[in-house]
Amino acid sequence: MGVPVGCGDAVGSTRSPLRISRSLLGPYLHIPVHQHPSSGNEESPAGSPLPLDVLKHLVARYIGFIWALLKPLGSWAVFAIAAVDSAFFGVPLDPVVATYVYQNRSHALLYPLLAAAGSAAGCILLYWIGYRGGEVLLLKRIPRAKFERIRDTFDRHEFWALVVPSMMPPPFPFKVFALAASVFEMNFWHFLLAIFVGRLIRFLILGMLVLRFGPQVVALGSELFGRHWIVLIVAAAGATALGVYAWARSRKRSALQGRLQNK
Repeated sequence: MGVPVGCGDAVGSTRSPLRISRSLLGPYLHIPVHQHPSSGNEESPAGSPLPLDVLKHLVARYIGFIWALLKPLGSWAVFAIAAVDSAFFGVPLDPVVATYVYQNRSHALLYPLLAAAGSAAGCILLYWIGYRGGEVLLLKRIPRAKFERIRDTFDRHEFWALVVPSMMPPPFPFKVFALAASVFEMNFWHFLLAIFVGRLIRFLILGMLVLRFGPQVVALGSELFGRHWIVLIVAAAGATALGVYAWARSRKRSALQGRLQNK
């Protein structure tokens, strides 16, 4: 299965993955998406292209390069780019997942699974770095007060303290929490599971929204998160807490029924 082709506003339209990915990447890079990178005719007083035009051209070249790399990998490209995003440098993963899901709806569940697994695999490097670097490494990145708040959260709800950040889209500083988990010596397998669960929830929601409203929801979600990130984080934490509470109540009810039956 190759890289999706022929993506557009409706299935079967003529827009290419390169075009749709460029439009989806706009909010991440703060570039006006309604202008083609080669369409700018304005020049600086010295006669050279404006910096914004140069930047847009470089972004277009970068996107084309990424799609050329993805094509031979097929579906596994989602796994690979998710691993790179987690381990090394940030790659706008949401547009990639959205494009794949929108172009191949029959695999709408596969791509979130691959993205979640790739993110967890890429974080193995972060775990090793945090485990070896210890508290000193983390304190170089965040203030002491924030460090103590994160430590307190991990002490009380270790698993969910990593699941919730894993659900958050950019620009949320997810890698800080991944490093913190390893610095605080979270069990390695619990670490991978928490990231996989959080990422899977995020990409499943993204996939459902893309199927319902189209890939433009990526740009809308990025804008909403930038403006209302505190509200969204509180909502995600509240939904997670509600789910845990419902699960605990169900377990308690089942145990009580079992004891009554034994009597």
